[in-house]
Amino acid sequence: MGITHGDINGVGYEVILKAFENPTMLDLCTPIVYGSPKVVTYHRKAIDSPTNFTIITNAAEAHRAKLNILACVDDELKVELGSPSQEAGKAALDALERALADYREGLIDVLVTAPINKRTIQSDDFRFPGHTEYIQQRAGDGEKALMILMKDELRVALVTGHLPISAVASTLTKELIQEKLTIFNHALCRDFLIDKPRIAVLALNPHAGDDGLIGTEEQDIIRPALTELKKQGMFCYGPYPADGFFGSEQYTKFDGILAMYHDQGLAPFKVLAMEDGVNYTAGLPIVRTSPAHGTAYDIAGKGVASAASLCHAIYTALDVHRNRIFYDEARENPLKKQYHEKRDDSHKLKLD
Repeated sequence: MGITHGDINGVGYEVILKAFENPTMLDLCTPIVYGSPKVVTYHRKAIDSPTNFTIITNAAEAHRAKLNILACVDDELKVELGSPSQEAGKAALDALERALADYREGLIDVLVTAPINKRTIQSDDFRFPGHTEYIQQRAGDGEKALMILMKDELRVALVTGHLPISAVASTLTKELIQEKLTIFNHALCRDFLIDKPRIAVLALNPHAGDDGLIGTEEQDIIRPALTELKKQGMFCYGPYPADGFFGSEQYTKFDGILAMYHDQGLAPFKVLAMEDGVNYTAGLPIVRTSPAHGTAYDIAGKGVASAASLCHAIYTALDVHRNRIFYDEARENPLKKQYHEKRDDSHKLKLD
């Protein structure tokens, strides 16, 4: 398992060290943290962590039953706890680049990313709104990514992600909604082994547009998209007004929820599941998860950050990896269809 250290001035190293304080975590996977031995030592002293680690320079050297720190960034990094810096942004990108290179070489199976600062990581090599879009380009093999925030049975996906609210309505199309729903449906089947997933789709406008009184996107775009996919056998329902949907706990009746824009889905999700939430990037060959929280500069280095979200990100990555193996193996050599001919009373199968 590759784990990138994220922003060195945030809580990334703290939650990594805390996650692996429990030795049973090392029975689940062989963790390789892409970062700096000196920086992890600094954080270890800052929070007085008992977690031990070993230093490697190549993923092929990783030791089982140990927390491996792969040195892949400048060792002279300056740590400024709680403060964003361009130096920290570059270190975050260097770690991510090395991890993705190792993934392409088959040296790691899954990737867990600690939080980054989306502003400081920007450079000539990184002009993306976040991890999801960057990983899609670098390791997507032409596939499209879908951001899913999840905790247990609550899974919220987004049609539009890191996009200004002023651009959301003009970006929505029937084709885009169908594309995201198709990725979501397949991920629920393959990654979470849900046979016939039920997906709720949220409206864009208040009260689902009130029959065109407060907007026509529901009539013109969302409903037609759902109607076509239902005819193809997908179990998708809506559009539901977001406030009533979450307020009345309708979300408990569905395997997945598709929101139209970032805060529509993530604001209620983080109220319900901030502590243990996981950010999962579906739709790509690579299995990538992340904690649902950010860099948390305000508590960096204070030893109070919770590792729960990172632990759940690790569990989710492992579960998805195994589920994909099971799903694909079960469908490798399908049996030929067997059927009875109509008006044949013999009840014998026709195999030719």
